Amino acid sequence: MIPIPRPAPHAADRTAPPPAPGSAHRTDDPAPAPSRRAVLRGGAALTLAGGAGALAGGALTPAEQAAAAGTIDLDVLYIGAHPDDEAWALAAFGQWNEVHDQEAGVITVTRGEGGGNAVGLEEGPELGVIREAEERTAVGIAGIRHVFNLDAVDFWYTLSAPLTQQVWGEKAVLGRIIRVVRATRPDVIVTMNPSAVEGNHGNHQQAARFALEAYLMAGREDVFPEHFEEGLKPFTPARVLRSGSDGSGGTGPDAVAKGFAPTVASDVVYGAWNGTWSQKHGTRWSAQLDRSIHAYATQGWTVNDPSPIDPAKIPVAWFTLLDSRAPLADPTRGDDAALRGASLPSHRGGLPEGTRLEITAERFDVVPGVPVTVEVIARAGRSALPRARVDVDVPEGWTVRGDSSLGTVAAHRSATARLTVTPAKDAATGEAVQIRAALRCRRGEGHNVLPLRTAGPVRAGLAPRSEIAQFLDWTEDLGMQRLNALVPTQRTLGSGLTSTWDLEVENLSDQARSADVELTLPDGITADPSRVHVDEVPAGRTTTVQVSVENTDDSLPTANRAPHGGIYPVTASATSDDITHTQQQGLVLVPRLVAKPSDGGDVDGRRGDGEYPGDPIDIGTLWEGAEVSGKDASGSTWVTFDDEALHVFVHVVDDTEGTVLPTNDNKQRFRTDSVEIMIDPRGTSESTASTFILGILPDTLDADGDSAGVAAGRDHDQHQGSLEATAPGVKVASHVSDPYTGYDLEVTIPFTALPDGIDPEHIGFDVVAYDSDTQDRTGQSRIGWSTFPGVQADPYRWGILQLPGASEGEEAPQDPVIPNTAARSVQSPQSIIQSADSGVGLGGRPSLGRSALRIRESHRSTSHVRARIRSRRGGTLRVYAWDGTSVIGSADPVDVQPGTTTSVSVTLEKSAGASGADGGSPSGRRLVLAASLEDADGATAAATTTI
Repeated sequence: MIPIPRPAPHAADRTAPPPAPGSAHRTDDPAPAPSRRAVLRGGAALTLAGGAGALAGGALTPAEQAAAAGTIDLDVLYIGAHPDDEAWALAAFGQWNEVHDQEAGVITVTRGEGGGNAVGLEEGPELGVIREAEERTAVGIAGIRHVFNLDAVDFWYTLSAPLTQQVWGEKAVLGRIIRVVRATRPDVIVTMNPSAVEGNHGNHQQAARFALEAYLMAGREDVFPEHFEEGLKPFTPARVLRSGSDGSGGTGPDAVAKGFAPTVASDVVYGAWNGTWSQKHGTRWSAQLDRSIHAYATQGWTVNDPSPIDPAKIPVAWFTLLDSRAPLADPTRGDDAALRGASLPSHRGGLPEGTRLEITAERFDVVPGVPVTVEVIARAGRSALPRARVDVDVPEGWTVRGDSSLGTVAAHRSATARLTVTPAKDAATGEAVQIRAALRCRRGEGHNVLPLRTAGPVRAGLAPRSEIAQFLDWTEDLGMQRLNALVPTQRTLGSGLTSTWDLEVENLSDQARSADVELTLPDGITADPSRVHVDEVPAGRTTTVQVSVENTDDSLPTANRAPHGGIYPVTASATSDDITHTQQQGLVLVPRLVAKPSDGGDVDGRRGDGEYPGDPIDIGTLWEGAEVSGKDASGSTWVTFDDEALHVFVHVVDDTEGTVLPTNDNKQRFRTDSVEIMIDPRGTSESTASTFILGILPDTLDADGDSAGVAAGRDHDQHQGSLEATAPGVKVASHVSDPYTGYDLEVTIPFTALPDGIDPEHIGFDVVAYDSDTQDRTGQSRIGWSTFPGVQADPYRWGILQLPGASEGEEAPQDPVIPNTAARSVQSPQSIIQSADSGVGLGGRPSLGRSALRIRESHRSTSHVRARIRSRRGGTLRVYAWDGTSVIGSADPVDVQPGTTTSVSVTLEKSAGASGADGGSPSGRRLVLAASLEDADGATAAATTTI
């Protein structure tokens, strides 16, 4: 466990001014002309200030030389955070591999060792190795042979990308991803959703952001230049897609041809039907997807229902376009349209293979009647583009001017058309629009698209939370503000309370402007002031005005009991020069409890008369999972306090008792019946890394299978672990009814156990209950008090607890203690064997070269494998015996000197099988001896088969 400091802001950057609009020019330099993607702010700085130094060094390997020459050449590369993140895209990857010989690979930033284990007691690195094996089995069904685990830690469930970035280390992980991209040279990158939308896992967000940054920067010579000393070369992928979509699409074999209706009008969504027939497997790819899904056994996915048999009901894997440097295909033209023009040739009549086509604009937000410069960059591949021209389609009422003729674009050269696009003066503001650029020449035609957003000269809205503000800044740095279309600003308001926030008024024009701003709120919520006039906001600047927002009707439903998932709409309108920009935002109305004081009492799991004065809160509202009745799962919670502690009593009604776990399995409590009590001492936390979360199992089993009583510990908070280690002053008791109808929990939590002093007027507080009706360690429903998707990791949406008369604690936040238990590639035979074959560095680190490590000879008996291993470099040598499923023996790590030969003996475990008296592995069984060598500069791998 390691403490970490608080997140730091992003860096800034520079960009060169574009040539004058309305012109076309040729570029004879073989390198493509830089676009807005080439000016990712802070990108070049990644090689400075020690960021790249941690990954520097390493010798050129033959495999990396082959990679630079295109021998190791992936077509598609998926980039995710955990094993199983790629799961729902595997039917598409499988059919692309079978039908078009498309070679896919997977980058997994962590091995998921912080996740649950539905099949055993393994956790930490041991669980990570199991999950790696599950992933390799699952993706192998889709024909994927290359899985690159980057050794970052999977610390706990969080919705915070900034916390994830801080724990993983921005430059280190990004450098490893870019190294793998440069070594494997994928034309198409597929990743997760990078947006800070409600309930999106913070690890998923950050992995996707790294994927986008790698897409933008892997082709740059000023980013991680030490990679080139290793023999790699800059490489620029052609397209990046997000697995998943927002909107509606059908199922069945005609769904792709019918198209997808995106929520954001400017989105382009491709599909691949899961029901495509596999000649290789003699069944549909949906059936193979089921096999893959069930391979993730530790996650409890073996109980997932199989895909429908009726072809009309088999779903489609949808992919949303994030960016493309290559001409696009019509999304309705088949299951492979997502790859056309990038890793696959364009459809008939399209542009020659290798053609690149980009369209960019000087800004994303465009104002009605105000011209904007648009660049269309065409680059020829091996074939010239004779008599090329560009046609730009714009919405009705918009205009385009400028020279769109490019002439003949020679092979490996580029030409740029710079055009002036003017939105209609009466264009509606706040809408997503799409500009389409078609490139036509005598050898074919193709198109690309540019998402833009219409905006008034001035716009206004409530200032976002800092985490959302950081995401918005990141999208602006990348020139990908399109990603924030579904990220509304949300502020939390307690039931019956008042909060004061900044109202931001932003001038998007090139001259100072005044504006009239108005906030419109639902009945029962008021703003003071609701109207304000702002004078002379400087061009391109933002002015703030403070606004107090009050919930005047405390009978309004809170959390997801309210319409629209508990989000109350807020409309911010700014009018300047008769143009009104309207921005939709939201208020999260959360419940509030005013607790009564008490003297506490015995913590015995029973609520005595008068022991918990005051009304209880209802924790029976469904927030995730299957619908429940009050008899199936419901509950009430009482909270009182004294000068020293909080006292909490929880009563849960439950009709069926879930798995009773052994005492040594007191973790990942969502797998069975359990309760979590969540406390944010000052009600200001952006993530759970500054909170206290107590997870409680009402009953456990001892080694003999008898009841061992209640078990509790802290989870996904400032210092997770056993109560003895993290909060010894906490007292917990339980009473489980017999016959079973539910259970009671009683808890005393000293204020000194919390990670900060309390603000008695604004403590973040929530109680949630997990309901399981099975014996397979899977939960069905989650209920609670303040209920939103992902609420257990979102403190800003917890309820508010007030303690009248309690003393305010000293504001002294404790730094979070983060698990430092990542499984490492140098300790994973699966990764070692792959690296020995491909030459790509272990964990995305620099490779020390194949010649640095050689298994000179190996001999096997029924109980041992003995080998002589030559090390040309010094470092730590690790050796494992792998039977294709698990490690069945290993040697102790040993430090070796350069130029030495080490004799190693690996004892084979009895679990490998029994053929002789010693119970060793059976004669003739194939084993692989896998060895890794690691030093400060990198690592290398060697493997040999022994029978």
